[in-house]
Amino acid sequence: MIVHLVDGTYELFRYHFAMPSHVTADGREVAATRGCVGTCLSLLEEGATHVGVATDHVIESFRNDLWPGYKTSAGMPPELLAQFELVEDVLRAAGFVVFAMVEHEADDALGAAAALAAADERVDQVRICTPDKDLGQCVVGDRVVQLDRRKGVVFDEAGVTEKFGVGPASIPDYLALVGDSADGFPGLAGWGAKSTATVLARYGHLEDIPDDVRDWDVTVRGAGSLAATLAAERELAMLFRHIATVDVTAPTVDSVDELAWTGPTPELEALAASIDAPGLWERAVTLAERRA
Repeated sequence: MIVHLVDGTYELFRYHFAMPSHVTADGREVAATRGCVGTCLSLLEEGATHVGVATDHVIESFRNDLWPGYKTSAGMPPELLAQFELVEDVLRAAGFVVFAMVEHEADDALGAAAALAAADERVDQVRICTPDKDLGQCVVGDRVVQLDRRKGVVFDEAGVTEKFGVGPASIPDYLALVGDSADGFPGLAGWGAKSTATVLARYGHLEDIPDDVRDWDVTVRGAGSLAATLAAERELAMLFRHIATVDVTAPTVDSVDELAWTGPTPELEALAASIDAPGLWERAVTLAERRA
């Protein structure tokens, strides 16, 4: 069994900016919804059997209470923001299990579901379908991998290490130091990708990096300044690491059996018609008939 976990928020953003606008007769923009549901159906057409889709039902999360600059829905195109609930409804009607996050984020749901699935001996592989660098921390060997479907690239543990210079376990530490502009936290001054990878490749985690540069046994440009910055702002770095850490306790499902796709619900026909996409209903019915 292969479990596919889809970053629905990423797909919604991707299709909103990649596809031509489509406004229904009642004035709703629905292009991103049509694209997101369509790509999930394509997974099934490619042979997927167990699929979960994670979304940010509410953009804000518990992380906004930890850092004032953390990402919010402010500035998001209103026509995109309005589609989050819509895409969840259509996905559910299409027969998909949807993790609609409120206190947590879609990333947390993906990580939690991946951990649950990986613990099931019936599962051969878990594929987290997103290019989001945060999810690199959830990769385990070649059992839990990250799949960038747009580029057709799979990152196993060796791939994550090659890409970032550190293994999955150090990704939260890496992001804490270099920052993440997409999520709204800056990291520490002077700590770039190369220096961070070099230091973490040696020490692994923030708490293991000595305060005094004279205790470092790794060579990196500007080491004195980097060590001084970390020593002075270690508490802030630890906060950023907490923010960057996927919370695998997020609510998802109790068993991978719940992720098995068994076909669309009758509601999909009307919902697909309402977004001018009757083909979604037809594709789902055809898939269900083939698997009957």
